[in-house]
Order: sequence, then C-alpha cells, then structure tokens
Amino acid sequence: MTKLAGKVAVVTGASKGIGAAIAKSLAAEGASVVVNYASSKAAADAVVTAITAAGGKAVAVRGDVSKATDAEGLIDAAIKKFGRLDILVNNSGVYEFSSIESFTEEQFHKIFNINVLGLLLTTRAAVPHLGEGASIINIGSVVSSLTPPSSAVYTGSKGAVDAISGVLAKELGARKIRVNSINPGMVETEGVHAAGFIGTDFEKEAVAQTPLGRIGQVDDIASVATFLASNDAKWITGELVRVGGGLR
Repeated sequence: MTKLAGKVAVVTGASKGIGAAIAKSLAAEGASVVVNYASSKAAADAVVTAITAAGGKAVAVRGDVSKATDAEGLIDAAIKKFGRLDILVNNSGVYEFSSIESFTEEQFHKIFNINVLGLLLTTRAAVPHLGEGASIINIGSVVSSLTPPSSAVYTGSKGAVDAISGVLAKELGARKIRVNSINPGMVETEGVHAAGFIGTDFEKEAVAQTPLGRIGQVDDIASVATFLASNDAKWITGELVRVGGGLR
C-alpha cells in the first residue's frame, strides 16, 4: 500500500519547479492532489496530466494565495473535489535580490505578500479542515541561515517562514497537526534558469560551498516533502529541515 493512500493534499505554486515535483511525488504515494497555480494554467494542467497518466488523482485550481478570497477558494475547492484535507504544502514563493540601497517598497510587498502572507492565509483557510495526523509543510530556504549579501528582503521573508513554522508547530500541536519547514539550497528549476544563474559564477560558488558538490534537483526536495507528509514522520514537528547538500 502506498504511504499516502486516501489522503488529500494541496500544493501551492505547483505548476512548475519544486511545487510540481512535490505534487507528483505525493500523488505517486497515493494522495489526491490539488495543483495550485496563479497564472500558468497550461503548466498546471500538464502536471495534472502527468499525475493522472501515472494512475493518480489531481486537479488544477487557480488562486493567488496572497489574497484571502483566493486562498479560501483553493481550500474550498479541495474539500468540494475530494471531501477532505490532510496535507498542505505552502510552496508558493518569489525571489528577487537587491542591495539595501536599491530595494523598493513595491518589491518588499510583492515578496512578503506571497512568501509570508500567502502562507498565513492559506494555512488559516486550511486549519479548520485538518484533523489529527495532518501535515503542514512550508518551503523556506537556506538563505535564512546563510544571509547572503543583497538579499535582505528575500532572506527576511524566508526567516519569517522559519519563525512562523515554529510558532504553528506549537500552536497546532495540541490538535496533532504537524508543521515543518523544508529549507532547500540552490535547486535547478525553471525559475533558476530564467534568472540566468545556471552556468554562472553564482552557481559555481554555490557548488564550491556545498559538501556534496552539486546544486539540487527538484526530486531532492520532493522526496523529503513526501516523507514529512507521511506517517513515517509522525513524531516530527517544528523542524527546519535543510536540504542543500550540506550547504551552510
């Protein structure tokens, strides 16, 4: 029997990259998955097609998690389609790097609205539907401990994810809802390619600082998320799990 048989999961920002890999991994272990997207409908539909072609169950649901009505609609769609909710993966996120002299208020609000407010709104909407044994998995970043230059806004948002994860683990523990954060290192995704990081000195420096000698792949993160969602992790909550090949 698959580890997540009968479970229902919502994965935010799941049309590509880490989110898409997590959605596919959860489905492969038997979960019915709501694939959330903000604008990339075709990409989200492709994730759903891949899941169903492999024998899984999934549906794509549009929603901007930084808006309360959309976050609530996303959770409502999961309940309407599958009848329950057991797993929430708060993966939606954006990143931009700017020096302290050059960041803008618009940039700050964009990053914090999605990375922090979106996590809070979606979790608020989900919690009333989560029962004993449910798992919330937040996607943070190793930047919160690395604190690289020219990343005050982005790193600040991921530091908030760390802190919120700890708070919610304590707040929801009495209800037997587990909350953990996965903090990836540099991972090869469509976004990383679009940002022009691959093949640059930035990538070389990241690899040089990583004991396992490579950047991550999306499956490296997805497998950990699937473990945390499963009963194998039933005694794990409030943890920040660094998945970065030893990058510190």
